[in-house]
Amino acid sequence: MSNIIDSSSVIGKDTKLGEMIIIEGNVKIGKGCQIGHQVIIREGSIIGDNVRIDEHTVIGKRPMKAALSAIGGSTEALPPVEIGQKAIVGASVIIYAGAKIGPYVLVADMATVREDVTIGDYTIIGRGATIENKTSVGVKCKIETEAYICALSSIGDNCFVAPEVTFTNDNFLARTKERFKYHKGVTMLKGARVGANATIMPGVTIGEDGLVGAGSIVNKDVPARKVVVGVPARVIKNVPPEQLLENQ
Repeated sequence: MSNIIDSSSVIGKDTKLGEMIIIEGNVKIGKGCQIGHQVIIREGSIIGDNVRIDEHTVIGKRPMKAALSAIGGSTEALPPVEIGQKAIVGASVIIYAGAKIGPYVLVADMATVREDVTIGDYTIIGRGATIENKTSVGVKCKIETEAYICALSSIGDNCFVAPEVTFTNDNFLARTKERFKYHKGVTMLKGARVGANATIMPGVTIGEDGLVGAGSIVNKDVPARKVVVGVPARVIKNVPPEQLLENQ
């Protein structure tokens, strides 16, 4: 099967294309890239050198907005996707228009990165993870398999989010107009870590090098360099010195 490539798009030297690829207008693809079978790259997307994009992935998907969506913002005037050099994007990934993916980032199979999201250099987004809109993720982070990062969140550099972690941003559970005044995601400061299956409530800040134990429900801010566990989570001890980011 042949590919469909708009004549206004530019494909760099030594880039290898699979079959049944669609590349829309004004796309820029760097040199030495590998684009798998049945990939769709939407209008204006910018892809750096030596990027790998695997089969069935969509780059630059236009967002959908439900009539009752609590998170505002236009679905029309979004900048194109940018993917930095030597990034790897797995199979069946969806990266929305307005996302910016730094160099050397790995976005694993079946992950979703929404609009107005930035992901810093060398960060790993695990298999099936979801990064919702208006979220920033720093450099050298690990967001592991099936983690859910809600809209309006901020994750600092060198943070770790274990599998099946859930961030939340709505204390009113979609009831009453009052909730719109308080929508806020989760903030993780530099070096913070969250264990598997933990749930972090809206507006919570996890301080620098703070650590949330597996299975915890966190409804209050986590102090810097403290370990919290339980339902609800409470401080039980200091983070051991050998685990602090400064000692790595």
